[in-house]
Amino acid sequence: MGAVVLTVLPNGQVSLPSEMCRKLSIESGAKLVAYASEDGIVLKPIANSSDQDFAERLDEAREWAASVGYQESDVDDIIKEVRKRKRP
Repeated sequence: MGAVVLTVLPNGQVSLPSEMCRKLSIESGAKLVAYASEDGIVLKPIANSSDQDFAERLDEAREWAASVGYQESDVDDIIKEVRKRKRP
């Protein structure tokens, strides 16, 4: 299936054709991430992670933080610093 013309509704919603959803295994209620660029919009399905997957990623993050010397008390300062860098 190639390009498809979609109509944007007044509330900003668009509907994907059912054939496209079947081809990409996108079911009702699935989450998509939207990327905006100068050329347009890209939609990509987000894989649903299990609680086990989340726990494993969290453990990896904790191990990395410990390996670089971060402690839980550093989190607020790190978040503030990242937010400062993202502000125009």
